[in-house]
Amino acid sequence: MAFSTCLFFSCDQANESTSYLEVRLTDAPGDYEEVNIDIQDVQVNAGSGESGWKSLEVNKGVYDILKLTNGLDTLLGKIELPAGRVSQVRLILGDQNSLRVDGATETLSTPSAQQSGLKLQVNADLLEGITYKLLLDFDAARSIVRAGNSGKHNLKPVVRTIAEASSGAITGLISPIESSPAVYAIVGTDTLGTAFADQINGKFLLRGLPAGTYKVTFEPKTGYQPMVQESVAVSVGNVTNLGTVTILQ
Repeated sequence: MAFSTCLFFSCDQANESTSYLEVRLTDAPGDYEEVNIDIQDVQVNAGSGESGWKSLEVNKGVYDILKLTNGLDTLLGKIELPAGRVSQVRLILGDQNSLRVDGATETLSTPSAQQSGLKLQVNADLLEGITYKLLLDFDAARSIVRAGNSGKHNLKPVVRTIAEASSGAITGLISPIESSPAVYAIVGTDTLGTAFADQINGKFLLRGLPAGTYKVTFEPKTGYQPMVQESVAVSVGNVTNLGTVTILQ
């Protein structure tokens, strides 16, 4: 059996009821040469109130968002979350925001976002074992505001959030639990998901799988027989349930 690197977070134990979220940045075009945004932190709220905020592992830095138009985006960070509802995302900017227009570069300021972060509504439900992409669609044209008659500009970010699933998953129950099989999701000669049955209830979960048709193999401990389920279909945003899988001695 040929093994490839497990996709995203797909090698976790099955008893953790978690989802995975990637936050990516894209842009609607604006009539400028550059719009440089200094991103220092991205937080998501998967709970209630201020205690629910969690920071992503963020790729900090200055992003020229005009390079992220026409379907292009870039990964800001990712996080493992309890399965359930994500209500908001908070974008925290540094002080290196700038605009380039007519060959001249000027500094942009956005005090409120620097101090407390720009809160964006998401209100998306995340299913266990599914990987999601949260796209922050930064509207450059509407986010750059002329400051009176000074000729200068301020940054007042206008950002739309788009949440969508980017993977599927396979789950089921093992009987007897004592057979303790390793479970693999295989396409051709590549193993794209690996899981181990939970020792309390026998549940397994193959996470973060691209849409497709898989062969699922079960390799139990000594004294039990390996088995295979062919043609298991996976679709984006859905968890395929194999029910109870009986491992024979």
